[in-house]
Amino acid sequence: MKLKDLYALAVKMGIDADPRGVDGVKKLLARRKKEYEELPKSKQSEYDREDLVNPYSDSRIFLGNPDMDVDSIMAGIDINAAEVLLADRLNQKGESIDLLLTHHPEGASLASLHEVMDVQADIFAKYGVPINIAEGVMHDRISEVQRRFSPVNHAEAIDAARLLGLAFMGMHTVTDNLVHLYMEKLFEKSHPETVGDVLDVLKKEPEYKEAMKGKAGPMIYAGYVSSRAGRIAPIEFTGGSEASHIIYEKLAMAGVGTVIGMHAGEEHRKEAMKYHINLVIAGHMSSDSLGMNLLLDALEDNGIKILPCSGLIRVRR
Repeated sequence: MKLKDLYALAVKMGIDADPRGVDGVKKLLARRKKEYEELPKSKQSEYDREDLVNPYSDSRIFLGNPDMDVDSIMAGIDINAAEVLLADRLNQKGESIDLLLTHHPEGASLASLHEVMDVQADIFAKYGVPINIAEGVMHDRISEVQRRFSPVNHAEAIDAARLLGLAFMGMHTVTDNLVHLYMEKLFEKSHPETVGDVLDVLKKEPEYKEAMKGKAGPMIYAGYVSSRAGRIAPIEFTGGSEASHIIYEKLAMAGVGTVIGMHAGEEHRKEAMKYHINLVIAGHMSSDSLGMNLLLDALEDNGIKILPCSGLIRVRR
């Protein structure tokens, strides 16, 4: 499979699973095109034109000839300099790794992580928060995330891969969209009555089963096993980084009873408790693994060998 075809397939899968719907993504890309065309020529040169076709700035080919053939991928939740060296060492020992695939972004994709967070406003609106309020809540949080990642050494892993001649790609929101859609469908059909039932539904998924063995399985952050779940919102799986903790007040007013997510900070737990919302955390590496697995299954169907590493719980469905 050509690298460019692999990339195009991944982006298409991300768009097909996007919480805004395919039409919503098309509208977003149309707005970006208009914005780009209205820029002065001096500013157009600064614009990432890949944004005109790929709505996810945190999902990109970092290194590699788009026309190269990819037969084997080393895939992980985080591909840092250590994993780059590991891939090179494995190739020395007889592996034939063509491409490094990370979930968490590197390089410009990490620096621009805040750019994918707008989708969260649409997710909150789906669960009853007025879109103007959802966008207002997200505004300051997006700026905060931009400042937080601005001073990070974005290029470390990419520089290591470049020096060792390895192709490198990242798929963050693409695979987060996949797990978000998977969770929505899972809870639409399971209808758990209590928070304990929510845990039971999660624990049947093989990634979470495996995470439990490592003491990192699903857990209740707010609420009790016997608490009735009410309206369930699996809303904290995609959108770059977690939303502002003040969203819980708005979700409570919208009638949400239980929030399910990958991870949550202490402020989120306190706000959930304050507004009597049950908060269930499925698990970070395990949820990221589920999303990555949905993509990796499609790549395996195209004849690509997958070598999991760096926290990826590889399960084929």
